[in-house]
Amino acid sequence: MNAEQGVLVEGLEERPAALQVTGPPIPSKPRFKAIDRQQICWRVIDVERLVEENHPVRAIWDLVCRLDLSRFEERVKAVEGVAGRDRSDPKVLISLWLYAISRGVRSARELDEWSQYEPGCQWLLGLGRINYHTLSDFVTADGAALEQLFVAAMQVLMAEGLADLERVMQDGTKVRACAGRSSFKREERLEECRKLAEEHLAALKQGETTDGARQRAARERAARERVERLERAVQQLQQLRADKPADEQDKVRVSRTDADARIMKQGGDGGFAPSYNVQVSTDARSGVIVAYEVSQAGEDTQELVPAVDRIQQSTGQRPEQMVADGGYTTRQNVIDMADRPTEFVGSFGEDRSRNKLRRRGVSEAFMPDKFVRDEASNSYTCPAGKQLRQKGYKKLVGATEWHYRAKPSDCKACPHHSQCCPNTVSNGRLLIHIEEHPAVAEFRQKMQTEQYRSIYRQRAQVAEFSNACLKEKKGLRRFMRRGLAKVRAEAGWACISCNVSIWIRLCWKTQTELRATT
Repeated sequence: MNAEQGVLVEGLEERPAALQVTGPPIPSKPRFKAIDRQQICWRVIDVERLVEENHPVRAIWDLVCRLDLSRFEERVKAVEGVAGRDRSDPKVLISLWLYAISRGVRSARELDEWSQYEPGCQWLLGLGRINYHTLSDFVTADGAALEQLFVAAMQVLMAEGLADLERVMQDGTKVRACAGRSSFKREERLEECRKLAEEHLAALKQGETTDGARQRAARERAARERVERLERAVQQLQQLRADKPADEQDKVRVSRTDADARIMKQGGDGGFAPSYNVQVSTDARSGVIVAYEVSQAGEDTQELVPAVDRIQQSTGQRPEQMVADGGYTTRQNVIDMADRPTEFVGSFGEDRSRNKLRRRGVSEAFMPDKFVRDEASNSYTCPAGKQLRQKGYKKLVGATEWHYRAKPSDCKACPHHSQCCPNTVSNGRLLIHIEEHPAVAEFRQKMQTEQYRSIYRQRAQVAEFSNACLKEKKGLRRFMRRGLAKVRAEAGWACISCNVSIWIRLCWKTQTELRATT
């Protein structure tokens, strides 16, 4: 560096270079904002602004305030001018449960915890709290009051034009019970369990314990409920045994935890599990559930006619058309519905007799439709020219089976024996002619037309929508309560919640948006 370059910057003297530090650089410690959980603060909360104006909880409260809730108010003993603690408002309890179920919350304990921080619940309760015992007792306390609630909600939905009963789709879905397969016991084992439960209850009443009064009462209540469930199971077993043949009575089993549950075939995985059969009637206009029921029957064959009556009870009128799948389409139901003003649309399914003949080795050339009937001689002629005469008949519900059989000698000597009746050795070919009730024959002819086939094709998208809403949106894949009455109440709340969701989506939101723009 020369003299002219001795000064790097004018006015600044040259300084010695910094000491060079060898080795890895020293890492810097990151800094974060400290969280102080020991502080105490005051907050100002505007309860009305906890939820926005178009929040679903406001819609639920708006709807519930319109309904007739006199049955719920009849049970309230706290009245003005009389000493006693105020009861929780039924409107608040109903709105809270409907809102919780719409979010998939079905447990009273879970709802109690959820309502302490969830904005919609805090808005409904005004930052208050309702004990989970009150929530649990309310949801199953009065089946008649729940039915009134369902009817009152249906009246509002029908007034809004969401249901017209022009066409109703009927379907059933299996919902697992709050019981395991291992809980199903025979009579001897149930009696043994009941004696043990009674001894346990007696020991709790007489024994000394260090538990407090509330813990002791809770233990006794749980033991008493266990005894009641076992007594109920013994009664149910005796009733079921009375309906069974003598050689099958010892095989009857009943669940010791939920005596009303029955082993049913599940639709999804094809397995068997303790379940209930939830019957749902859905209006085709908007998918509104117009009636519901919980059955112990594993099949739907006996549920069609009662469903029509339930619809009339809940809506005040009968449906014009009732559409159901093959599980409901029996000859007896077709005959019963023919005498009613409601038209029945269903499906008998495919003709399985043809597949059965194929499995036996019968070729297409010798199927029953290839045989020619002779009305004069009351006989049939097979494709090989042999005659089949009437040999008997069998009476069925809504039909009569006429049996026609060929001579054994004709079939043995026939060169087409291996194609017509390969498994028949001693007897000739059997042909069954079914003569059906006029109402059944008319029904079959009607269902062959494209008009009614098109109507039947609409069934799945409407009926399965309700089932999907109950199971996926409302979480009704397994009941949380035991006993037919409580299970029915649980299903009823879920159905009302489905209807309220439809009303919010199709009516309330539209009306709210219109009010906001005007």
